[in-house]
Amino acid sequence: MAGRINDDDVKAVRDAVPIDSVVSEYLQLRSAGGGNLKGLCPFHDEKSPSFQVSPGKGLFHCFGCQEGGDTIAFVMKIDHLSFSETVERLAAKAGITLRYEEGGYNPSHQRGERIRLIEAHQAAAEFYVRALESPEAEIGRKFLAERGFDQDAATHFRVGYSPAGWDHLTRYLRGKGFSDKELITSGLSQDGRRGPIDRFRGRLMWPISDTAGDIVGFGARKLRDDDNGPKYLNTPETPIYKKSQVLYGIDLAKKDIAKASRAVVVEGYTDVMACHLAGVTTAIATCGTAFGNDHIKILRRLLMDNGSARVIFTFDGDAAGQKAALRAFEDDQKFAAETYIAIAPDGMDPCDLRLAKGDDAVRDLVEPRTPLFEFALRQIVGRYDLETPAGRAAALDEAAAVVAKIKTSSVQREVAVQLAGFVGILDQEFVVRRVAQLARWARDKGGEKGGRGGPQDRRGGAPQHSAQAVQAPAAPSGPALNLRSPAHRTERELLKLALQKPALVSPAFDAYGADEFTAPPYAAVRQCIAEAGGAERGLGDNREYLVAVMDAAPNNTVRSLVTELAVEVFMGRTIDETYAGMQLVHVRLRAVDRRIDEVQGSLARLGSNVAPDDLAAAQNEVWVLQQYAQSLRAKGADAL
Repeated sequence: MAGRINDDDVKAVRDAVPIDSVVSEYLQLRSAGGGNLKGLCPFHDEKSPSFQVSPGKGLFHCFGCQEGGDTIAFVMKIDHLSFSETVERLAAKAGITLRYEEGGYNPSHQRGERIRLIEAHQAAAEFYVRALESPEAEIGRKFLAERGFDQDAATHFRVGYSPAGWDHLTRYLRGKGFSDKELITSGLSQDGRRGPIDRFRGRLMWPISDTAGDIVGFGARKLRDDDNGPKYLNTPETPIYKKSQVLYGIDLAKKDIAKASRAVVVEGYTDVMACHLAGVTTAIATCGTAFGNDHIKILRRLLMDNGSARVIFTFDGDAAGQKAALRAFEDDQKFAAETYIAIAPDGMDPCDLRLAKGDDAVRDLVEPRTPLFEFALRQIVGRYDLETPAGRAAALDEAAAVVAKIKTSSVQREVAVQLAGFVGILDQEFVVRRVAQLARWARDKGGEKGGRGGPQDRRGGAPQHSAQAVQAPAAPSGPALNLRSPAHRTERELLKLALQKPALVSPAFDAYGADEFTAPPYAAVRQCIAEAGGAERGLGDNREYLVAVMDAAPNNTVRSLVTELAVEVFMGRTIDETYAGMQLVHVRLRAVDRRIDEVQGSLARLGSNVAPDDLAAAQNEVWVLQQYAQSLRAKGADAL
């Protein structure tokens, strides 16, 4: 039984491995100000980065899904490791020898399963690389040379060769101390009549690494006609290898993908090699499966979904490639990056293109030209006879259903207009309406009517005329918090002030209603502060005050938000009465402006149907509110 790792060693590991260096192996980090870094959370889907890393504190926290902790907690969560496995992995990275409280240290028994499987793959990769130099591997070296890859290229990509015998690798790894069970579990060996035998025999071998650079599997290409297996044979699903969650070349390409905000998706291992050698160092490929949702998540974390991000797919021009493009287009709705498709002349893949026309042709191929949506729609439309009304109608029906899947209404409309041109329908608005109708039907069928993003959500928490008309919700609901929204940002700052520095906002803050906070989660926190006695209570024992606020939370979600706001750093450089006054004024002013718009909107909708007395009362309210708004803009906090 494995012993417990010495507490001092755990602390040494935690201190020795910077959290930002570990996290940056999985996602792109950028400055968040105040010494913090930010990126797209690897634990949930998001388009705006809410995942923050504090190198100085050695902590991470996602303000979207509430995951947080230190370096060990991050690795445990993202790689699904036990505590001991994680400490062992980080200790190896830092060169720290661990001590165990119970019994001696036996690497073969006390190292976690994932660590052992990765070590087995690393040893196998070294074995395969050496085997590529053997006389038997001449056929593999010839295969590489015929495709334009010399020895330096093979070394750079760690290409190897698996000997044709039954158990060369199995016997080698046994000699390294790996058990038969570990070899079978790793997928490097398989059960034979007399025990484990090599899974890969007589093939060219490409190591497949995860984002952190650990080898988790292999891709094997057959070389001989008497090999009855498939052309490409990949590692089977194992505890460390999931083909839908790995991208070949990601370990080599991730830094350049993040730096250039661009990724090139190709179809095979040799295509990745050709692209990288031609200078396209952002190329990656899937491993025996279609490009899907999990691959999108990997790229999004590296691309950060900024406005300049580009994803270029290089599919073959044949039917299979067209099918892949349509499938990718559907998945593309989850990308914020712009996606394009590149098809080489005569349908050549990047490897063939480099051989035929050189590196410049490969670099030119992947320059964004044809938007993926355009290619996908043209493939659909091209299957119909557009010279006949029936053909145009059928093409529109199929293509419109694809366009209707676009989530952003403005983009959906723009693509619908272009679809009208592809089909040859002059009435663009007819096509726009048709697409919108299909989108509504899809939402209704999926039970999304009135859900997130619907009219009720967009209304937010607009203040009502009566302070008693709106109570803070028992639990947060409505649209997700957007830290880029000026309103949400100011409301967040004001709540942080009320929790962390109540003296700067009291007593004015306690006169604010929950309805003055447009985000329902913030309204819930405001209600908790009120139930705890208001910000004025924080002028005494601040710790007792925060406990009271958390106790007032109706559930763990609101309680988590309270603690989050109580520790989050402020956005301003100087936190004083002037800064606090600005937040108080901005929140109140937005509430006043919303009320003015609400009353005026009601009058406009009712028109001449408003009773004279009600009209006079409403006009008077608008006048009073406008005067108050003018005073707030002129006098600031003094007008509160």
